[in-house]
Amino acid sequence: MSTFSRLSEKARALAPGLLLAVTVAFASLFISSRYGGPVMLYAILFGIAFNFLNDDPRTGAGIQFASKRVLQLGVILLGASVTFSEIAHLGWATALLVVAAVATTIAAGVLIGRGAGLTGPHATLSAGAVAICGASAAMAIASVLPQTKDSERNLILTVVGVTTLSTIAMVAYPPLTNLLGFSEMQAGVFLGATIHDVAQVIGAGYIVSDDAGAVAAVVKLMRVTLLAPAVFVIALVFSRQAGTEATSRAFPVFLIGFAALMTANSFGLVPESLGQTIAGASRFCLVVAVSALGVKTALKELFEVGHRPVATLVLQTAWLAAFVGLAVAFGKGVLPH
Repeated sequence: MSTFSRLSEKARALAPGLLLAVTVAFASLFISSRYGGPVMLYAILFGIAFNFLNDDPRTGAGIQFASKRVLQLGVILLGASVTFSEIAHLGWATALLVVAAVATTIAAGVLIGRGAGLTGPHATLSAGAVAICGASAAMAIASVLPQTKDSERNLILTVVGVTTLSTIAMVAYPPLTNLLGFSEMQAGVFLGATIHDVAQVIGAGYIVSDDAGAVAAVVKLMRVTLLAPAVFVIALVFSRQAGTEATSRAFPVFLIGFAALMTANSFGLVPESLGQTIAGASRFCLVVAVSALGVKTALKELFEVGHRPVATLVLQTAWLAAFVGLAVAFGKGVLPH
């Protein structure tokens, strides 16, 4: 059989399931743009409605492909949203705050999760999603964690949880910054460093002011740049726990693409119009991947988990908000103000 024939056969096998995930993604984007609300949450809920197709041999392969490979493509393309110059603009103190917030939230978040009875991988997944960039981080981290029968269920719970909490934070945090007496710049730093998803960060920032919105967006991009090193370290830790044989398999090769695209964008090798197109493509790939994960999730399994994962996400989010809030309040001499 020729290479073309093999590729053609593979494409035919993947097409039905992939087309299902793409259709759910388009529907989610349409509803979100028309009526508002978090597109990731729509993608999960609409996907769950088609769970009966997950075990269908005609769609199973394509759904699996969308939840893994399309996800990795989305993470790679996310690199076009970040440049080193944007990060440098707000100064070393802000960068140090973001790094410290991410590192301490992952560390404390794992302890919180383990204390609540979650497994190590589940606690790490939850903590990483809260610390970095919500649903996108959850999916990237999940791709390098040990796979068990509960892995996909835990991922869906995490994505739903951080998306919901991010939406709540978008509404609750702007008045909180006013109550704490933060300036517009301080509010931007706080919102960008604490809210999980990019869209909600921008929404919250511009609720405060245009300047706060711009600062919040850049601080959020700082957190996104930490996705690659964080996923790499997590992959290394869990591969060592699994033994030396698993190390090469766990290496997240797709993160090389993320770093390369971010570097190219930083040196001006990606035109602005192309960068916006790539960022849109990244967003769409991630929505397709989440749609596929929704299809793979049985609603009954979600209700069997209980309150512990939800309580863990809330406590991890509270830790991040408290850490950043205190740093902003007592760092007026070195942080933007």
